[in-house]
Amino acid sequence: MKVLKFGGSSLADGERIREVADIVARAAGEGRVAVVLSAMKGVTDTLISAARAAEDGTDGFKPIIETIRTTHFEAVRFLFPPAEQAPALTPIAVMCNELEEILHGVELIRECSARTLDLVMSFGERLSCTLASAYMSSRSMGAVLVDAREIVVTDDRFGSASVNFPRSYARIAERLAATAGLPIITGFIGATEKGVTTTLGRNGSDYTASLVGAGAEAEVIEIWTDVDGVLSADPRVVPEAFVIPEMSYEEAMELSYFGAKVIHPYSMVPAVEKGIPLLIKNSLNPGAPGTVIREAPRARHGHPITGIASIEGISLVNIEGGGMMGIPGFAARIFSALAREGINIIMISQASSEHTICLVFRTGEGDRALAALSRELALELETRRIERFELMRDLLVVSVIGENMHGTPGIAGRLFGALGKVGVNILVIAQGSSERNISFVIEEKNRVLALRTIHSAFLSGAE
Repeated sequence: MKVLKFGGSSLADGERIREVADIVARAAGEGRVAVVLSAMKGVTDTLISAARAAEDGTDGFKPIIETIRTTHFEAVRFLFPPAEQAPALTPIAVMCNELEEILHGVELIRECSARTLDLVMSFGERLSCTLASAYMSSRSMGAVLVDAREIVVTDDRFGSASVNFPRSYARIAERLAATAGLPIITGFIGATEKGVTTTLGRNGSDYTASLVGAGAEAEVIEIWTDVDGVLSADPRVVPEAFVIPEMSYEEAMELSYFGAKVIHPYSMVPAVEKGIPLLIKNSLNPGAPGTVIREAPRARHGHPITGIASIEGISLVNIEGGGMMGIPGFAARIFSALAREGINIIMISQASSEHTICLVFRTGEGDRALAALSRELALELETRRIERFELMRDLLVVSVIGENMHGTPGIAGRLFGALGKVGVNILVIAQGSSERNISFVIEEKNRVLALRTIHSAFLSGAE
């Protein structure tokens, strides 16, 4: 079996849905297929806006629901001749009416709990799958709507629920075995053992596809999006960027974590654990070969690195002081203070002298991090065990990633030598012992120059 997942950009309107059906039909002609769909483009954000409007205690949510209704009705009118529209329009109208009633309740109590918001957000995938399954059935594709709340079992951590893997895999396998037609499965959503609707967090539809693939022991999971595959760099910055034909799970996770447009690392976990390859494809250009992500790529490229990724909007806090040297538990206090504030550390660097510790955050968390550290280490500042904190803004994390870097001498020298020649100053460096990733921080104003320089130095002449 193949699992095909289509994101919101692939389901933007009736024309896109028709193209998705064409792709699914071709795949179904070659063997057993299960399809996972996201909400139509922009609908999830629109649903959140409607919930917040209702929470304000006004009827401002009603025009927003009307927009959602109109979006789906227009797709129906594009896809179906007038005489055949009613069977598709009716269930969509019923769901939109149900959504309006739920939000009217939110309006009355002026509160939208995390549990209620999950229920509201679930309408995006439920509407898109209702529409797509009706259309595919009208094309004699034997589509069967499968509500993921019946097969994906989660806890009650609303907003980003944790999946019960054994229960979910068992239900997925049982349901797909009992489904004779083409399963059209709602992405992003699940339910507790008591049947309460939950969501799996952002990128949740990718996660659903990975879960379905693992539960069904699929031969491949295809993630259909709006790019030709995983690119060696951001093509908006590096015009010479190219599609990487094959990469390992680890390379994909590293690239994704550091900003590349790839499947989310957490979403890959079920597929990785089962050793199922992922294929990234472009629904707007289905003929493109895409990128295969698997445990052991069969054809390694000849370049020292695989790709370059970057994260903009970065701040750095530098902690300096001789009083940190040889003091057990000092770093633990720093990390605990930041964890209590819910601040995520993107990157860490510490000199072996223990005189400085550099911590890298998203810019929005830099000031909060500085305040939390000032409270935690107030005594050390007063007694001069710590000399100062320094907060730097407008920075960029760049990561150079690739399996071929492992055990290859001279990569770091070549990298920093190339950047030095063009005058790019390196503020912080971090490298794991796997040698799969070298990350460093530079000023954001040097982004274009740095990325193009690295790509030219390591990936020039690639096909």
